[in-house]
Amino acid sequence: MHPLLPALQQGLDGLALPLSESQQLQLLAYLDLMGKWTKVYNLTAVRDAQEMLTHHLLDSLAVIRPLRRELAALPLSADRSGYALLDVGSGAGLPGVVIAITCPDVRVTCVDTVAKKAAFIQQVAAALRLPNLQGLHARVESLTKPYDVVSSRAFASLVDFTSWSTSALAPHGVWMAMKGKHPDQELAVLPESTHVFHVEQLDVPGLDAERCIIWMRG
Repeated sequence: MHPLLPALQQGLDGLALPLSESQQLQLLAYLDLMGKWTKVYNLTAVRDAQEMLTHHLLDSLAVIRPLRRELAALPLSADRSGYALLDVGSGAGLPGVVIAITCPDVRVTCVDTVAKKAAFIQQVAAALRLPNLQGLHARVESLTKPYDVVSSRAFASLVDFTSWSTSALAPHGVWMAMKGKHPDQELAVLPESTHVFHVEQLDVPGLDAERCIIWMRG
């Protein structure tokens, strides 16, 4: 058994997020891959496995229930092929890879301007057999394919995040910005064309820090 499995299961209980055993093992295999690649490519500043579980996995898993709720309110594509999500400045794949594992009906594209980070996502997709996950080396401003959800985690200011990714957001789509403390100053300078429809506080098991999601529409 993976040494972190009990801690992951405890965290999932705290989030009221039931996952299959295979999904739990995929999450931990992803954590192991991240640890291996970080030794060479410095993907993340967090090196301790237990800390990675809390600060990376559980922090990202905290958005899954809110994300599923928002997806359920969106119209399905005409061909009913599921939803498409773009994770901007994805880095090591947080929360993109976690979303791909826990929401197999969502096609996740993780975009990053750093080639080695996009390559890591491709490696994760192959190693964990995730057909709904893709790593993309590009600038988000260059993307025009419409996505139902455009997400970011500690990527940039809300103004920059939304303005850079406007061309990638479907007309009916929503932005999901993961933040720490309530970003009052960032919210105050958003243009009127960006509509904040929900600021959602998150409680991450084992993490003594503020977390929230800023939900927006264009």
